[in-house]
Amino acid sequence: MNKLNMLITEMNSIDFTNRDDITAYLAYMGYREHYAESSLIARAYATANLFKDHKPFIYNYDRILGSINGRYAPCGAYSQATLQHAANVCASYGYMGFYQNIDHFTPDYPTLLQYGIGGMLNRIDASEAAHKGDSDAAQKLDFLQGARVCMQAFSEMVKNYACAARKKGEETQNAELLMAADIADKLAFSKPDTFREALQLVWFAHISFLYEGRYAMALGRMDQYLYPYYKNDVENGVITSEEAVDLVACTLYKIAEKKLMNAPTMWGGDVVNIAIGGLKRDGSDATNELSYVILEAVKRCNIPGPNLSARMHKSTPDEFYDACLKVIGTGLGYPALMNDEATVPALADCGYDIEDCRDYSMVGCIEAFISGKQPPWADGRYNTPKYLEFALNDGRCMRDGVLYGLKTGKAEDITSMQQLLDVFVAQMEFGALETVTIFNNENDRYNRKRYCQPYLSCYCQDCINRAKDINDGGAVYPSVYGLGCMGIATVADSLAAIEKTVFIDKKLTLAQLRDILIADFEGNEELRQELLSLPKYGNNDDFVDKYAVWLLDKQYEIFSKLRTRDGGRVYIAMASNVQNISAGSVCAATPDGRRNGAPMSDAASPMHGMDRNGVTSVVLSVSKPDYTKVACGSVVNQKFTPSAFSSDEKIAKLRALIKVYFARGAQEMQINSVGRKTLIDAQEHPERYSDLVVRVSGFSAYYTYLTRDIQNDILMRTEND
Repeated sequence: MNKLNMLITEMNSIDFTNRDDITAYLAYMGYREHYAESSLIARAYATANLFKDHKPFIYNYDRILGSINGRYAPCGAYSQATLQHAANVCASYGYMGFYQNIDHFTPDYPTLLQYGIGGMLNRIDASEAAHKGDSDAAQKLDFLQGARVCMQAFSEMVKNYACAARKKGEETQNAELLMAADIADKLAFSKPDTFREALQLVWFAHISFLYEGRYAMALGRMDQYLYPYYKNDVENGVITSEEAVDLVACTLYKIAEKKLMNAPTMWGGDVVNIAIGGLKRDGSDATNELSYVILEAVKRCNIPGPNLSARMHKSTPDEFYDACLKVIGTGLGYPALMNDEATVPALADCGYDIEDCRDYSMVGCIEAFISGKQPPWADGRYNTPKYLEFALNDGRCMRDGVLYGLKTGKAEDITSMQQLLDVFVAQMEFGALETVTIFNNENDRYNRKRYCQPYLSCYCQDCINRAKDINDGGAVYPSVYGLGCMGIATVADSLAAIEKTVFIDKKLTLAQLRDILIADFEGNEELRQELLSLPKYGNNDDFVDKYAVWLLDKQYEIFSKLRTRDGGRVYIAMASNVQNISAGSVCAATPDGRRNGAPMSDAASPMHGMDRNGVTSVVLSVSKPDYTKVACGSVVNQKFTPSAFSSDEKIAKLRALIKVYFARGAQEMQINSVGRKTLIDAQEHPERYSDLVVRVSGFSAYYTYLTRDIQNDILMRTEND
């Protein structure tokens, strides 16, 4: 049994039930000693207490130390009254959430590795000396004091893991744990020199963010910042590629700890995005041996996380494509395949330095992020088909009659397709302004001084040198807001149906169509079937595809004018996560033949079942819009039978298909390779498929953990062979 399997067996054998989360209590014990000090300093000590006072959990087969198990204690270890009081005190200091730039962040791991913890503390000291004479010195020195408190506590946390690992290693005569203890001792202050040391320091930092309660903290471009250590170790005989695979796998499998602790989400644990491949900062190919090591490690873990993203470009080796497709073919559904030729120009359009654009990573699902140089990510959803509904009904919802949009006139007064498009744009502009205004109000709800984040700021350029918080001018770039513009296929299909039925064939008026949609096609099933038979997006038909092109262009035009509270861009995404289902639930019937309340089209993909001419036509249609205007990212879901991955010849055909797709300017593709029969059987016998992983949207998940409507949405995707 290899070391990964030994760790998996051990982790799955431990009973983690009947426990209380004590993170609020640990933080409270830091707060209570510093009530008389500023909120910033009190927060810093609360964070410090989380790091220092949690009990390090060591697995017998640990190779890379660090576990979230210290957040929990057996039920009864602390009274419920104690835990509640601690939670009340923490709540009084307030907590920022996803909308206030708290997590979904790619930390500046290269700088941490370059300096080590001791070097980071020295940087804080140097900044303090440089800013003592500033007019706002008191505020800056307060920030730097908070950063120092947190970073010193992080050092103590690493020491505590070293002590715990050494104690357990001596008790069990486990040489692996003793080696891990020696590494942790070194990393408590000194910078890493080997691959294992560098990986260990990164994982310690990642675990520290989880103790703070942060979520979806990306590991970024691991194959880039860890590669110098890997290359040096291999050349000097310190490590082999197989040993590196095992080390990475033993680390990444811990993403599944939440599932084991009986606190699972539908994806089984945390969402941790890792980017591999792509371009270097100088524009050359970044794919290296470590890219393959990470890919193999993720394959061996065989869990929904990490959320692996493979960046491709025109010079990406065919071998890397094939290696990615073979992992996808196991059924995991990742890595997601990303096209640098679309995303890098989209980011450059936002004003970032081109070197930083080439160095992007992903946070969460597919959201492009300037690694370690901008505040944490925030995003939302924009229900595009709803604004077409408003355009047809004078700004009113067809379901409840409420005026949510603009009063742009009745359908009886719209006499041309162009007039309808103009009205639709007016509704989208109003909706965009309302959406971004609501976000900015929520995003700016909290005082940036009182809600300072000194620890996270240490991992963002150039907060330490500027002596400013990550959300208060410390980051190189301002914050951004991403909006998933949902339903591109639903809108394109609907606009094509209106043009054909109302303005070309004149089978009915726009007002008559509006009334039929309000009635959900009652008494008009024949018309609905006729609408369903009209040209649909995904079949390489310009009559309908032109509207997808038009819609993306218009949404870019609308949102690129808007800004976040600190002057950052509002990105658009052709993505929906699984909200195409909830978005459809609040929309009336649409002109494409979709019924009231039914799901919208999925992300940037064609409507389920409407891609009638095969995957090559899908590729030709979906690559027509200009994705260099989509800075956030896109999701195009495709489903292939397992047999499509059954030989090198078939893999080569898939590779050729994807390379053409990307050469035409498309941005992303992700592939499910679990057969329909298996998915149906898993619905009927979930107990047999507890470890079945599928690609959902921008993430993979355990299929049997998904709600039935999401399972059905996956089942409805067209299956290609």
